[in-house]
Amino acid sequence: MKLFHKKDDKKTEQQKVDERREEVLARGRQFKYPLQWTKHRIVINTILIATLSITILINSGYLALYQFGETSEMLFRVTKILHNPAAIIDNEPVLFSDYLMFYRSSMTSIERQSGQVDNESNIDNLRLQYKRAALDEAEEYTYALKLAKEYGIVVTQAEIDAEFDRHRNIGGIERSVESFVKIIQENFGLDRSEYNRLLELTLIKAKVEAEIDNTASQTANKVETLLAANGGDYAATASALGASVKYEETGGMVSNQNIDGGRASTAAKLEPGEQSGRFVSMNGDGYYFVKLIKKTDTEVNFISIKVPFTEFSNRISTLRESNQITEFVNITDH
Repeated sequence: MKLFHKKDDKKTEQQKVDERREEVLARGRQFKYPLQWTKHRIVINTILIATLSITILINSGYLALYQFGETSEMLFRVTKILHNPAAIIDNEPVLFSDYLMFYRSSMTSIERQSGQVDNESNIDNLRLQYKRAALDEAEEYTYALKLAKEYGIVVTQAEIDAEFDRHRNIGGIERSVESFVKIIQENFGLDRSEYNRLLELTLIKAKVEAEIDNTASQTANKVETLLAANGGDYAATASALGASVKYEETGGMVSNQNIDGGRASTAAKLEPGEQSGRFVSMNGDGYYFVKLIKKTDTEVNFISIKVPFTEFSNRISTLRESNQITEFVNITDH
C-alpha cells in the first residue's frame, strides 16, 4: 500500500489540460516578445531612414536652388507647388516660380540655338544676364501685386483671355489656340497656365502704374489741354512740355499690326487727321496720344506723344537704395 500519492493524481483531467495549454502558450511567448521587439526596431529604423532621406532631399533642393542656381524644369515644377521665396521686397515674398518663369521664357530659345553662339562662355554670360533680369522682373511684379492689393486693383480672367487672344493674333495672323500654345512651349518653354500668369502680371503692373502715377496723369491732362488749344499740333505740344513727354513720327507707312505698344493698331481705327485721345500703352509703361496721317488696309502713318510712367520705377529704386529688397538666390557664380 502506498502511503503517499503524487500531487497530479488529485488533478482532474480538465486541470491537466489547462496546465498543458499554459505551458505551450508560455513557450510561444518566448518567441512572440522578441518578434515584437524586432518589429518595433523596424518601424523606428524606417522612420529614421525616411527622415534622413527627406532631409537630404530638402538640403539638395536648397543647394540646387539657392547656391548652384539650377533652373531645370523639374525644379521649376517643384517651386510652383512649394512657393519657395527667391527674394523679399518690402516684406513681400518673391516667388521662386515667378523668377524661374521669367528666366526660362527669356533663355529657352537662346539655349536651343546655342550652336549659333560663339562659345560656351558667351552662353554662360547670357545666362547670368537673363537671371539678373528675371530676378529684377520678379521683384517688380511682386511689388506691383502688393500695391494692387492695397489699391483694390484686380485683373479678371476675361481680361487675361482677351490679352491671350491678342497675342495669338499678333501680326494679323489668326492662329488656333492649340498652335499658339505649341509656339509658346517651343519658344518660351511655358505651358498655357504659365503664359497666363505672365499676362496677368503684365496687366496688373500696367494698372498699378497708371493708378499711382499722379505726375503722369497731370502731364497727360496738360497734353489734352494744349492739343485742344493748338488744333492738334503734336510737335508744338511736345515742344512745350519738354522732357516730360516723347514725340515720335513714323516717317512713312508702317504695318497696322506693328508691335509698338498699341499705337499702330489704334491709329488704324482712326480717320486721317483724327486723334485717339489718351490710352495706356499695351506695354504698361505710359500714356499714348496718336494722330493718324494716312492709312491703307494694311498700313498706317501716324504721329504720337508718349507720357512715360515714372512713379513705379522710382519706388523700386527707393526700395533698393534703402535695402528693403533681400535676395536669396545666387545668380553670380553659376
